[in-house]
Amino acid sequence: KNVQPVTVYDDQIDDSVYKRDQKSKWTRVRKADKHEVDDVKRTRNEEASERLLTFNSSEFTPLVDSDGKPLPKSERKPKRKVAVMIGYCGTGYNGMQLQNDPKIPTIERDLYEAFAAAGAVSPENAMDIKKSGFMRAARTDKGVHAAGNVISLKLIIEDPEILAKINEKLPDQIRIWGIQRVTKSFDCRKMCSSRVYEYLLPTYSLLPPKPKTVLSDLVVKKRSEEPGVLRDDEEGDVWWKETRKAILEEGPFTEEELDDVQNQIQDETVSTKTYDENGSITEFGKIIRAIKNIENKRRRAYTVSTERLELFRQAMKQYEGTHNFHNFTIGKAFKDPSSKRFMKETTVSDPFIIEGTEWVSIKIHGQSFMLHQIRKMIAMAVLVIRTGCPISRIHDCFSSTKINIPKAPALGLLLENPVYEAYNQTLQKNDYEPIDFDKYEAEMDKFKMKYIYDKIYAEENKENVFYGFFGFIDTF
Repeated sequence: KNVQPVTVYDDQIDDSVYKRDQKSKWTRVRKADKHEVDDVKRTRNEEASERLLTFNSSEFTPLVDSDGKPLPKSERKPKRKVAVMIGYCGTGYNGMQLQNDPKIPTIERDLYEAFAAAGAVSPENAMDIKKSGFMRAARTDKGVHAAGNVISLKLIIEDPEILAKINEKLPDQIRIWGIQRVTKSFDCRKMCSSRVYEYLLPTYSLLPPKPKTVLSDLVVKKRSEEPGVLRDDEEGDVWWKETRKAILEEGPFTEEELDDVQNQIQDETVSTKTYDENGSITEFGKIIRAIKNIENKRRRAYTVSTERLELFRQAMKQYEGTHNFHNFTIGKAFKDPSSKRFMKETTVSDPFIIEGTEWVSIKIHGQSFMLHQIRKMIAMAVLVIRTGCPISRIHDCFSSTKINIPKAPALGLLLENPVYEAYNQTLQKNDYEPIDFDKYEAEMDKFKMKYIYDKIYAEENKENVFYGFFGFIDTF
């Protein structure tokens, strides 16, 4: 099963997985961006050169049986250029793209092995993915999901049951929605007109920063120095007062003791007070844990107001149109023409409750995206609401001024589907079906709920990922 990978290409999208307790991910200085990108490019070029050398210099090795005798060549069957519509849950996989090491699980490895096992790829080509002209519309990184993605390659599809046979060979968390004939020149990445991404966000993320944290104190100071610039947040103030009241009612301490604990939480040495030298939790640590448990219970019960949700929708609408997104990625200068991107539409759903926590679904339909762009767009819009900044602050990020924007957790991110508006016209002129996910909507919705949404909800419920992210932002 040592399938050879295709050459790595410089994709426009990288949905890196959010990892907790890595402060550098939120605070990396912009001066380091160029060095980081240079290192990535250098590594990529070296790896590509090594693979190219291997492909060009390796001798043909015939397939052999268990006794080492060459197997007879299989019957030649016609191969057709096709677009394969797929969906997958990225949990447990090291991303979409095939890796050199066969021990590293990837979506593409499982897909190609299923193609070979079902007879859609000949035995002679079963160990070398590049012989089939394999390409993907969008690459997703470790743990990132896709309700819809497209790959293009040459397959043997004369068997009318080939789709069902391939799905039988795949794990349940990878599905093929459809296989369609395309023109010989079709490249699913280059001919993709646009992509739709979805981001799931718990609405408690829109609450203002916790009182007496660094960010909260900064907001209070700005309101005092520049009255009328930042929005007042009476709803948020009331929520935190009620939360403090709940802590005092449920916790075994006075207001003075609570204030003392809250002040110590801001101390950089708080971790040394939480656990003793033997690794056992201290009394102080137990108090902090009790406070956080009450706060988390209150966050889970939070329901966003109509006014706050409408503000968030307005914030997301600021991204529509053509803008310079150099501040929403790394290694891009303001004057770099590729920093300009066109966002066709952004939408924020009505709230829905899953296992006691309220969420919203954010969909971003863009022509193309850069590294970290979606996660930074989400983070900036949320921070504008949390701090009471004017919505127009988002437009300041499109100017030449450097602004360091953190990346929202990757947990809520998934690829909804690529869109082929222009190429579909060519397909229809040649009597081919258009590449369209609408006909698979019912199947995709069931798959998303069982294998993607539930995984996201469970991870947030267990790890408090969004609280961990915004809590760090508040105290930095």
